[in-house]
Amino acid sequence: MPRIDTHQHLLYPARFSYDWTDSLPALAKRSFTLEEYRVAAANCDVTGTIFMEVDVPGGNSGDEARFFCELATDPRNGLLGVIASCRPENEGFGAYLDSIRHPKLRGLRRILHVQPDAVSQSPRFRQNVASLGAAGLTFDLCVLARQLPIAAALADAVPHTPLILDHCGGPDIAGGASGQWRADLKDLSRRPHLACKISGIVAYAKAGDVSAATLRPYVEHVIACFGWDRVVWGSDWPVCNLTASLRQWVDLLDEILAGESAANRAKLFHDNARRIYRV
Repeated sequence: MPRIDTHQHLLYPARFSYDWTDSLPALAKRSFTLEEYRVAAANCDVTGTIFMEVDVPGGNSGDEARFFCELATDPRNGLLGVIASCRPENEGFGAYLDSIRHPKLRGLRRILHVQPDAVSQSPRFRQNVASLGAAGLTFDLCVLARQLPIAAALADAVPHTPLILDHCGGPDIAGGASGQWRADLKDLSRRPHLACKISGIVAYAKAGDVSAATLRPYVEHVIACFGWDRVVWGSDWPVCNLTASLRQWVDLLDEILAGESAANRAKLFHDNARRIYRV
């Protein structure tokens, strides 16, 4: 099954700083380059990727976006598009957006799970995210499970901006507390302009307890909520390496979806990504 990886991280520490990796020895102070990704994705049927911003310090966001958009112009690199970092809560958002405009720019993201809950609730934040829809761009939502109602409020405020919920909405798989996540995800899924990315969940499981049996209830609930037309797949490489390799994540998801039709799996793995991210 050909796959478009809609959540590919690449780390170039000689060029950018990644302070958030300091507490993660498996990721800290080392590179995860395009070449290394190719090795990790070998025999995984990945036919193209979408680079996902890696939360560099705000002052470097534009440089990161321009660097990876330029990489994406070479078809040999397999980058179909770029999701850039942004700070919609700040003044000058329009000027920032103008500074990173590029044919390969497909959307933006603000990581919210490490920010105060109030950040996405300001009028300026919402107006700026709303402007992305008019510009033909998407916005990726990265929140914790407890923040799903906040994500719903943002979605209601920007009905014309295509939204993608990252990492299944951050369920606490290791802790096993899924009841509220299930209810809030179901409510959130009622917004038709929002899709969900089946990604990141291997890193939410306990190391040593990453199995199809562990992950299946979460994958199946996402699909039950959003349907086959509003789900995409992402590796979350190299963050997935905290508990499983990219190859292991692919194999686990294939095991979970083994009984599904080829048409439905094609929607998840490439058709929906082409439509939603316009690649």
